[in-house]
Amino acid sequence: MYKIQVGFLVSYDYELLKFAIPPVYESADTIFLAVDKNRKTWNGSDIYIDNSFFDWVKKFDTKNKIRIYEDDFFVEGLSTMDCEIRERKLLAEQMGRGNWLIQLDADEYFFDFKKFTDYLKSYNHYLTSKEHVQICCFKINLYKNVNGGVLYVDLFDKFMVATNIPDYKIGRHGKCRSIYVNSIALHDCLSREREDLIKKLDNWGHNEEIDKESFMQKWDAVNETNYNDFEGFFYLDPMDWKTLKFMNGNSLDEVLNNFKNDSSMKISNWFLMKKNIGQWFKFLFK
Repeated sequence: MYKIQVGFLVSYDYELLKFAIPPVYESADTIFLAVDKNRKTWNGSDIYIDNSFFDWVKKFDTKNKIRIYEDDFFVEGLSTMDCEIRERKLLAEQMGRGNWLIQLDADEYFFDFKKFTDYLKSYNHYLTSKEHVQICCFKINLYKNVNGGVLYVDLFDKFMVATNIPDYKIGRHGKCRSIYVNSIALHDCLSREREDLIKKLDNWGHNEEIDKESFMQKWDAVNETNYNDFEGFFYLDPMDWKTLKFMNGNSLDEVLNNFKNDSSMKISNWFLMKKNIGQWFKFLFK
């Protein structure tokens, strides 16, 4: 036990896993790919996954770490969020309790996954504890591909990555004490072709919460020359993502390398300490 178990949800954006799996491969003990066996999204739409993707997985998996887990993840009558939570819990059971259970999306690319797993191992005592914790790091959200680079949200956004007890309540959120560590990932969440972005907005767990027409009007209008003229970019409460910045790069690999080498991509120890002390007090008597 005490393994580093990584799970990915495989859906319409499966091609992005070719960028997400390599950064985690060496430091993971096992990688699980959860695929709906009827090729359905959480709202029941059909998806197509080309067999060439599974050929790529076999070729890439030189250490026999990757497992394909197929099941019925769409349930008629459940909301998209309910289907997401259900899939995450089923996947976690496959990954095995008593290990660090890491769930990532296909569009999340770690800067330094080994650094993150080193933090996890320092918290191994939670794997034999009844205290429910989730280990969180920070992500940079990509907003839109533009000429010469990408627009990204000017904010470090927290996200829940690992847990000892997979009692998910909203997405990966377990509504338990969070422990923040100094690790960063790039989140390729909205920087897609327009058709692919609309497909995501229609099928993910937040689809019923979004004013899609208003969101897309702004997304369509913003570019590399006028982004400073706009504010409020989040798909739920727009002002949660107030402003954007620009990162140059002509490919995803180049953009990722430029982020890794950017001196501003750092989390201060003081910020981490404040976050963790706040969480400790919040859950002290719960």
